[in-house]
Amino acid sequence: MAFEDILLSLTTYPESTKTTAIEDAVALAVALESKISALACEVRVSVPSSPLGSSLLNVSALVANEEKKSATNVKESLAAFEKLADAAGVLKDCITEKCLTSEVPGVIIDYARLRDMTIVPFQEADGIESWFAESLIFESGRPVIVLPESKTWSRRVGLDTVIVAWDFSRNASRAVFDAMPILQKAKRVYILTVTNEKKIDTKRSGAELARYLAGRGVNVSLDVVDAAGRRVDEVFAAQVALRDANLLVMGAYGHSRLRELVLGGATRAMLAQPSVPTFLSH
Repeated sequence: MAFEDILLSLTTYPESTKTTAIEDAVALAVALESKISALACEVRVSVPSSPLGSSLLNVSALVANEEKKSATNVKESLAAFEKLADAAGVLKDCITEKCLTSEVPGVIIDYARLRDMTIVPFQEADGIESWFAESLIFESGRPVIVLPESKTWSRRVGLDTVIVAWDFSRNASRAVFDAMPILQKAKRVYILTVTNEKKIDTKRSGAELARYLAGRGVNVSLDVVDAAGRRVDEVFAAQVALRDANLLVMGAYGHSRLRELVLGGATRAMLAQPSVPTFLSH
């Protein structure tokens, strides 16, 4: 099993994905020996119809300007991607779609379902990319890596050290299985089990997961950490810093309540403001 074709979701509106994030995504494709396909959507801006408002604000001109901005961002982002991919010697593909702003998540999901994994670069806390990532995680059926700006964490993307958040749940198990190609390529993997944070209904131990992974060629160790009153995402951040990790692997939690997705605490925190590249699977 391997990641043979990764999808990179490029934001083009209202701002474009930064070149440093594209560089990080290409570096991950190189590390995984995978092809990478970049998807950029040229958006059409929809606005409520109001004859009076349109005449006063010249809405058509404003819309045309915003759509031109998105089209320019598409060309520039894909050009940067092609240049970086060629320099890295990685197989690549460029995909352009035209759609309404409200249709962008659905377009990305359609392409993600035909790839092994999707990378979503994040530019700011609670930005539009958080919406894209949430949609992909719970609707694409494929794992997602959220990639924060490099300035928010200390290292480039790589597979030197990976932390697996393990709470014995179905979602955590799914994430471990989906991330196996990464875990097998990593130089070092730490299983992180957090105690005194929530009730874990099992008699099994993290050591059993460590044995399972070791049997599949993973260089693995176990960290059992007391939450000590901290939120679980704070524990994750502390361990990432302690182990100087490149990547965090975790299960994504969410359920539908009155047609609105309600996220688990750790999932919400990592999608609001990821502090390190994070592999999420549901």
